[in-house]
Amino acid sequence: MNVLILCTGNSCRSIIGEALITHLGQGRLQGFSAGSQPTGQVNPGAIAVLQKHGLDTAGFSSKTWDSFGEQAFDLVITVCDNAAGEACPLYPGRAVKGHWGLPDPAHVSGDAATVAAAFEQTYQQLSRRIEQLLALPIETLDDASLREKLARIGATTA
Repeated sequence: MNVLILCTGNSCRSIIGEALITHLGQGRLQGFSAGSQPTGQVNPGAIAVLQKHGLDTAGFSSKTWDSFGEQAFDLVITVCDNAAGEACPLYPGRAVKGHWGLPDPAHVSGDAATVAAAFEQTYQQLSRRIEQLLALPIETLDDASLREKLARIGATTA
């Protein structure tokens, strides 16, 4: 299943989500990411947290959500409140939408340890949510049930 993670800037949360979906999905899920107003570069904090956990960081880029053309998506998950409120492009395929809002670690200020902790928290929250998603029979759920499950997962904070 193809899963698109959307955020406004496509530099932190959505990049981490893309990497985790592909890694944890182990062939069951393929992650993609994009933004409504991409920054044009991946935040070094996102790369650092992925490398810390041994995930491949090659090939990630900050790109617009219009860049996928006719790519079909089974799931489209927003991870920031701004992107959740925007009118997304129409994607071919199932494209069941969900929202998993998370604070933007790029907006955290302080010393290096404080900033790294914010990226680690984002990584851990997305990892837990993706594990919950993978525990579901997502391939056989109807769209309404899948939307409800995505909403329930997005409401979890632990």
